[in-house]
Amino acid sequence: MSNIGKTISQYWERIQGSLFPWLEEELDSLTKKQISLVTILEITRIEKFVPESAWMGRPTKFRTAIARAFVAKSIYNMDTTRTLIDRLQIDKNLRRICGFENKRFLPSESTFSRAFDEFASSRLPQRVHEALIKEAYKEDIILHISNDSTAIEAREKANYKTEEKQNDRKFKRGRPRKGEIREVEPKFNRLDEQPSMTLEEMVKELPSVCDIGCKKNSQGFVEKWTGYKFHIAAADRGVPIVAILTSASMHDSQAAIPLLTLTSQRTINLYDLFDAAYSDKRIEDYSKFLNHVPIIDINPRRNAELKNELETEAKARKKLNWKMPEEIRYNERTTVERVNARLKDEFGGRTLRVKGNNKVMCHLMFGLLALTVDQLMCLIT
Repeated sequence: MSNIGKTISQYWERIQGSLFPWLEEELDSLTKKQISLVTILEITRIEKFVPESAWMGRPTKFRTAIARAFVAKSIYNMDTTRTLIDRLQIDKNLRRICGFENKRFLPSESTFSRAFDEFASSRLPQRVHEALIKEAYKEDIILHISNDSTAIEAREKANYKTEEKQNDRKFKRGRPRKGEIREVEPKFNRLDEQPSMTLEEMVKELPSVCDIGCKKNSQGFVEKWTGYKFHIAAADRGVPIVAILTSASMHDSQAAIPLLTLTSQRTINLYDLFDAAYSDKRIEDYSKFLNHVPIIDINPRRNAELKNELETEAKARKKLNWKMPEEIRYNERTTVERVNARLKDEFGGRTLRVKGNNKVMCHLMFGLLALTVDQLMCLIT
């Protein structure tokens, strides 16, 4: 068993040996969801990361219990905070697991909303997830890191006036006047500039407003949505390592270098897997700079000669029934696609009801945190 498996096994033995027997005496029989919730809360220990109350002003109430409740909201895939509060009022087990001893002490919906705003500002789920990954993989080497993005639909107005569009036109329409010299500034190229930036500068420079995105699905049809893109780097067996939220209109390749940098700060891995959207020499070079082996699907774009060459080579390999080692490793990239699907279907990725980049990221990271522990538990079962 790997080091990460041993670490999770120790957590699981402690939970089974001491925590579950005590809960069975204090509460009614636990459901499968409640057992999963208890396990996730015990492994993440989110209460250690909740900011303490300020020494001036009215003290904040039940912040630790509310943070645990938001984790429960993701696990139960609830649509709204109102649904969460209603469930806490009638479910004694869930209420006491979150930390509310009596339903009379349940905070109002506005208190939940203020607490969520504080968690988003302090990046609570991001910090918990980072600490969990560093602890779980501190003595492990990951074989493959798969990178991909998924569309996140939001219920807010799209921002059409980006800074780039506003700065595009500095001169009047039409031909320049006689003798007029128009100096055109070179456009900012993100992939050229990112390698010389710090991680904070990279992430801050990425567009983060809600706008309209489009991409081709697996059937070749163009899909459009209003919202964001959630970029995830996942390890083998579908464990999310890092995540970045950007505008929906941003191309996937623009987040590749920040994802690689974040991943290298938290874990050690050998191979970086990307699909054809990330086919760029600069991304490949940066991966090699980090002492990784990049495996990126080739995108011929408008190069008809290269496209015909790739098709001919693929037919020859199929006839010989032979696959290159890189092609076999590339098949591991489907793990990140399963992470995207689970986040949306099981952990609140489709139930987005908040607005603004910080709050949307907080909502998604609560779900990703629960998903990460769930996947880590699969390593020992």
